Amino acid sequence: MAKLQINSESVFNFEQCLKCSVCTVYCPVSAVNPAYPGPKQAGPDGERYRLKNPVFFDENLKKCLNCKRCEVACPQGVKVGDIIQAARMKYSTHKPGLRDRILASTDFVGTMANRFAPIVNMTLAMGLTKSVMHSTIGVDKHRQFPAYSAQRFETWYKRKAKAQQEQYDKQVSYFHGCYVNYNFPKLGQDLVKIMNAVGYGVQLLDKEKCCGVAKIANGLYDQAKKHGNINIASIRKAKEEGRVTLATSSTCCFTIRDEYEHVLGLESADVRESMTLATRFLYHLLDEGKIKLAFRDDYKKRVAYHSACHMERMGWIFYSTELLKMIPGVEFTMLDSQCCGISGTYGFKRENYETSQAIGAGLFKQIKDLAPDCVSTDCETCKWQIEMSTGVPVENPISIIADALDVEATIKLNS
Repeated sequence: MAKLQINSESVFNFEQCLKCSVCTVYCPVSAVNPAYPGPKQAGPDGERYRLKNPVFFDENLKKCLNCKRCEVACPQGVKVGDIIQAARMKYSTHKPGLRDRILASTDFVGTMANRFAPIVNMTLAMGLTKSVMHSTIGVDKHRQFPAYSAQRFETWYKRKAKAQQEQYDKQVSYFHGCYVNYNFPKLGQDLVKIMNAVGYGVQLLDKEKCCGVAKIANGLYDQAKKHGNINIASIRKAKEEGRVTLATSSTCCFTIRDEYEHVLGLESADVRESMTLATRFLYHLLDEGKIKLAFRDDYKKRVAYHSACHMERMGWIFYSTELLKMIPGVEFTMLDSQCCGISGTYGFKRENYETSQAIGAGLFKQIKDLAPDCVSTDCETCKWQIEMSTGVPVENPISIIADALDVEATIKLNS
């Protein structure tokens, strides 16, 4: 595979680093794993040496979560996480193994699993299966897998497609992602429910592939670029037809908006602002007085919100939390800003499991002490980690809004 060529000095602005080490202070990995050199050393400091001689590359950079908390903390706006990821792409000699390819092949695995969902779910929950995967391919035996749905979201949507296109003058497109399609179609159905109630039809993109975050994390860069270009073309077509593209996953949204250009080197700048999170889109419509929402009088829930790392990097936590606070029956609590530790496929790997759980320990304790009815977050892998580690159910803000929504009253308000 050809190595990706990136001029990291100009793209990532690493010479602006002040060596203040605030990125290392905020790094969740550095706090629990001394083997990781930390973002300052792995990023700007190391890049100065790697540009002179690639022999200075350290394979321990694979311990980076790519959570972007270093970039949120950096006072100079240095793309520390991107520097580390680009170095892994350019210099790492590690070749993706069977486990990496399985974890990264979300569309293939999801398609196969949906066909035999009850059997797959039962098998993946068995202790024997977990022990075999632990000892053979290196998926940690303690990790719980998300359940697969017997019906894909795309299959459900096909029955609604004609009505979505014909019954609504205003339209949006939806990048549903692997999680909604293969694991939890209800989240996509909830978005359709909300958008229809406020007068918008929902269309799927002409072609959609996995956003590529798992492929980037597992070293399958060529596949990530190929799928990225397909997604870009589909979002560009939706834009040309006058539709903004919504996502319900913060990580999918962040990957397409930022990682495509900064990490994969894809030409996506023209569609970046055409891709946004559903809660952000809804908030702006409400704020501008273009739509109104009505909620059920009998809806009551104590909700604790977890700020997913990529949501913090985009600066969009405000939109999801403000929408939740608008629901009269929601008793809202903001959890401390902490990484949950799973980082997509990172926490599934045997060598990372202890680090993953140690990173999230403070968050798990806060949730258990608070004992809310549910935790809300915009990231599906945060959901898996929190549910497994605390036993508390986790819901996307869109699902909470949909469950609390008085549909008939909302339709009347927007007629």
